[in-house]
Amino acid sequence: MKYTLHRMTPDDAPLTIDWMVRQYGFDRAEVESWVRNLHFNWPFSVKAMDADGKIIGLLNMSDYHIEEETPQILVDAPKLLASLNSLSYIAVFSFIVAEPYRGTRLNYEMIMSIMPELKGQYDFIFIPVLHHLKTHQYWKRWGATEFYHDKECVCYKLDL
Repeated sequence: MKYTLHRMTPDDAPLTIDWMVRQYGFDRAEVESWVRNLHFNWPFSVKAMDADGKIIGLLNMSDYHIEEETPQILVDAPKLLASLNSLSYIAVFSFIVAEPYRGTRLNYEMIMSIMPELKGQYDFIFIPVLHHLKTHQYWKRWGATEFYHDKECVCYKLDL
């Protein structure tokens, strides 16, 4: 399976919205609001395209703060939050790979394409994962550790 990786730009926002609505079943207006307001880091976001130019994967990175994703942490663990916010981090907003490419090296290659730059700029990657998603074990295999959970998601930290 041949594919190429490309950095994303704000012009890829509609693509991100379409994929998130299709893959996760989220409300389109809500996803549009997230993409508009959650500080996407387009230069560190990656799209994968097959040989025909079809999108087969998206890795969307964001500069939003932990408390924007999970505001309950402000109440439950303010000292932990202050400690984490004293460090520099980037968040995985969304990581979607088309079904035929799951279980291949595509997801690994997508994240590794930005890892050298992330390591020079950030202390950790913040990874919020909704409880019902299957990616918890994926991130744990990468070495991510849980630092907080609430009723909606588990928050992981991958030290760089």
